[in-house]
Amino acid sequence: MRVLLLLSLLLGLAPAGRAQAPVRPGSISGTLADSATGKPLREASVTLTLARDSSYVSFGITDGDGHFALKSVAVGAYVVQVSALGYRTRRVPVAVTAATPNPDLGTLRLGGLSQQLGEVVVTQERAPVSVHGDTIAFNASAFKTQPNAAVESLLKKLPGLEVDRNGSIRAQGQAVNRVLVDGKPFFGDDPKMATKNLPADIIDKVQLYDQQSDQSAFSGIDDGNRQKTLNLVTKRDKRKGYFGTEAAGLGTDGRYQARLGLNRFNNGRQLSALAQANNLNQQGFADDGGPAPIDAGPAPGGPSGGAGAVRVLLGGGSGRQNALGSSAQPSSITESGAAGLNYRDAWGPRAEVATSYLASRATVTTDQQIRRENVAGLTGPEAGPPLLTDQTLLSRSSSTSHRFNFRLDYVLDSLTSLRFTPYAWWQTTDLSRQNTQQSSLAGRLLNQGTNGYQASTDNPSGGGNFLLMRRFARPGRTFSANLNSTLSDQDATAFNQTTNTFFDAAGQPAIQRLNQRITQATPVRSHVLSLSYTEPLSLRTKLEARYALTDSRNDGSRFTTDFDEASQQYDLLNHALSNEFTSHFQAQRAGLTLQKRRLRYTIGAGLDAQRADLSVRNFSADTTVARRFTSLLPNALFTYTGSRGRQLRLSYRTRLNAPSAAQLQPVRDNSNPLSIQTGTPTLRPEYGQSLQANYSQFLAATNRSVFALLSASRVDDRIVSATGFSARGVQTTRPVNADGFYSVNGFLSLGQRLATHKINLNLTTNASFVQSPSFVNGEPNTSRTWSLGQGLGANSAFNDQLEFGLSANLTYQNATYSRLPDQNTAYLTQTLTADVYYQLPARLVLTSDLWYTNNTGRAAGYNQRVALWNLGLARQFFANKQSELKMQVYDLLNQNRSVVRNTTETYVEDVRSRILQQYFLLSFTYNLRQFGK
Repeated sequence: MRVLLLLSLLLGLAPAGRAQAPVRPGSISGTLADSATGKPLREASVTLTLARDSSYVSFGITDGDGHFALKSVAVGAYVVQVSALGYRTRRVPVAVTAATPNPDLGTLRLGGLSQQLGEVVVTQERAPVSVHGDTIAFNASAFKTQPNAAVESLLKKLPGLEVDRNGSIRAQGQAVNRVLVDGKPFFGDDPKMATKNLPADIIDKVQLYDQQSDQSAFSGIDDGNRQKTLNLVTKRDKRKGYFGTEAAGLGTDGRYQARLGLNRFNNGRQLSALAQANNLNQQGFADDGGPAPIDAGPAPGGPSGGAGAVRVLLGGGSGRQNALGSSAQPSSITESGAAGLNYRDAWGPRAEVATSYLASRATVTTDQQIRRENVAGLTGPEAGPPLLTDQTLLSRSSSTSHRFNFRLDYVLDSLTSLRFTPYAWWQTTDLSRQNTQQSSLAGRLLNQGTNGYQASTDNPSGGGNFLLMRRFARPGRTFSANLNSTLSDQDATAFNQTTNTFFDAAGQPAIQRLNQRITQATPVRSHVLSLSYTEPLSLRTKLEARYALTDSRNDGSRFTTDFDEASQQYDLLNHALSNEFTSHFQAQRAGLTLQKRRLRYTIGAGLDAQRADLSVRNFSADTTVARRFTSLLPNALFTYTGSRGRQLRLSYRTRLNAPSAAQLQPVRDNSNPLSIQTGTPTLRPEYGQSLQANYSQFLAATNRSVFALLSASRVDDRIVSATGFSARGVQTTRPVNADGFYSVNGFLSLGQRLATHKINLNLTTNASFVQSPSFVNGEPNTSRTWSLGQGLGANSAFNDQLEFGLSANLTYQNATYSRLPDQNTAYLTQTLTADVYYQLPARLVLTSDLWYTNNTGRAAGYNQRVALWNLGLARQFFANKQSELKMQVYDLLNQNRSVVRNTTETYVEDVRSRILQQYFLLSFTYNLRQFGK
């Protein structure tokens, strides 16, 4: 009832006094003809816009007789814009009234474009969504946002796109990790820098596509390395001038925010300066823990042991694995600050550069209660009772980083060009963590412990990509060479102080104390050279020959020293927990791909052969592991472009993933003595196969869009976890190979624009199934996790005063375990959001947004209903409403909390986190907009 009352209040903001008796919608019709010959114009575009603000209403196409009819048009004043290829565009005003609900414009004659013009700029109203090949374009003017809103607000309104509370973007069920501005990087590949800092009112259209690797895009042969990408195309009249946002605010409980942004665009030249600081969880940059991984081209499968080892060290060996079905809810409180510059320009007729620098600092405080249901006591075909672990965790992590990105495109001559994209990144992190936990089995306490952990890490890294592209006189013949390098040197020091108490069957305690210092260094040197040569066999058929050489060297040292009470120093080397090793991974891959292009479809098939050698030398144990992997890697591609905006893409790929050096090391990591990890020297590489189908369609006549994704994968010799539990409840995990991993994912989005009511509807359905093998106490266990979610969203710029958005989502998740039936679980998550922007008299603006979630099927104390309601009242100033003074209350009902369920192959856990709660904030914002100068 409380939620219904809140929604009634939000939607009741629209003035009831404006209600009136409904008037049946009418239609507008007419005929287009050539002004000289009088012949009808077929398949000409007809766009209907509002007369007062030119906002989009409807769209149509003339039939074989040149006739058009725009139906379901409400009473009002409009402009009909008609255009056809080779003819001048014509705009005709028209009114639909109660007296004349079906006006007929008669025959509209269009004159031809017969003059030779030096420059022609044609502007016209576009459909809200259009499909061009594999690119989906959203017309930004059809999805209006409130004044001075960021791009992030625009993306939330687009069909098939989802933006969570942290600003992460998913498109058609897949993560978006790259956002471009006019086709070029903006602050490197950090998507949040563009979506959170650029205003929505400068965007003309948003393009969504799967971006190929640079080498693949040049050769025209798809290598399967694609990344979901958004390209923000700015309006032509906004590409010259100044714009930015400056804001400052103070609130209760010490809350604050400050923001400075200035952008200078002069067509191709762009200069941006951004700075921000707040403790409101509003991080305007991506905190990915390091630079984005560089595409290794067509030779995947290199080891990544160094990075994995450092993550274990910083995490303190908590033993938590990647979870299936985790929520995007926040789980901590972040105080962050950042300052950076972005520059893009053409240096003469041959060179174009794009570069950026960002310095940032983030302090993350995490306070959690965790209840994990694991399994122990599996001694035969039947599972024993589950192992229950309750844990409290309090941690504080501070990270300072510097990121530099550079991109140079240089044209050597008319046939040869190069692209150089180096980067440099440096980060220091200080972590302090305190946690307590206890484990019980069938009501009997097995252990309890406290752990204090401090770690400091210094991580400089750099690298880049060099691509040489050469075309030949014969069309379609190309050669390209791509060198990709990654250099990093991670050094960390940690102090681990632990007191654990173990209880025997009689309840007698045994106390274990640890006081250790851990030092770790993991330098990484990785290089990938890829060569590609394409030869046209005919006008439509092309053959590619390719070769790739991968060379990766990882050195690692981990030394654990115990505290000596006599010397009061950490000078007792713990040989069992110390290790020094080096690894060398080298792979050679060669293959052919045959591709044929026709007007409607493209088909391609290829086969690669790869031989890889992995050598790991363990200096501490004086052992060497040398392994050779040989495999065949086929691939296939089919794309079809049909009529009426239909696009179908099918792809089949195979990959070989070698085990990392860390996974091969048989050395224990006991950062958490209750959860120990170790490696396995005899691991084999994973062989993965994936099949994916994408379908998209937009029907201009009905303003309806359809996006669908279906993907399936299978992995043989998958590296999975083998977990064992001792009688005292200590967990030991090591990687092993196992067959039987399958996954299926599906996503469907239906978008419909109700032009008459100015409402955009979006219906999304997603489903997934994952079958994953594992081992518990030496016995095989197969987990099957599936989920089904249904979402419905609606948003509308109802009029100049009112804008609102509503969305609801229902997700059901189920996990079963073949040998662990006591661990089977099913739970339901319901989410509801509602936001309103309402322009009051006297330049007052009321804003309201509600986020409500309800969890069922979880552990006691974790089935919670949370209603996060934010309310704001602002007063706008100046002629163009460029500034505002705003009072905002965050979490009006004081209910905000975070509850997340994580499901893995061997445990289910519920996590309750302390997050940002109620505060009041008074802020002042000034939006600079000065274009044309």
